[in-house]
Amino acid sequence: MPTVGLILGSISDREIGDKIYQLLVKFDLKVEYNVISAHRCPEELENYLEKSKAEIFIAVAGLSAALPGVIASKTLKPVIGVPRNVQLMGLDSLLTIVQMPPGIPVACVGIDNATNAAILAVIILSIKYPELKEKLKKYREEGKKKAFKKLS
Repeated sequence: MPTVGLILGSISDREIGDKIYQLLVKFDLKVEYNVISAHRCPEELENYLEKSKAEIFIAVAGLSAALPGVIASKTLKPVIGVPRNVQLMGLDSLLTIVQMPPGIPVACVGIDNATNAAILAVIILSIKYPELKEKLKKYREEGKKKAFKKLS
């Protein structure tokens, strides 16, 4: 199965990171789970990216939220950024992630949206791994059933 690189900018992002990790594991994906600050440990981040077997990266970042952009600038693999609600209702993080220069794209999900980050990674990987499409269908069906029950 494919590997996802899940990188937190700080240990304080662990709550979101753990939710992403748990959902990726439900899809039987292998996850490289790390805390690597783009500011405090740039060499460690670059070394990890060079050696990583991940096919896609998810980066969780608050405050300056530079991590997803730094990763995108150093790899040709897809990068999904998850902005955190640390200050300014997370808008500072969200804007930092989505306002990347031309040629260095970062996909961005909603503020603190661990679920959409994991599901987007699975959707992207399902292009290469068709067996993930069936798992995605089941996941969505389960979600529909839960939503319907809430209305009842």
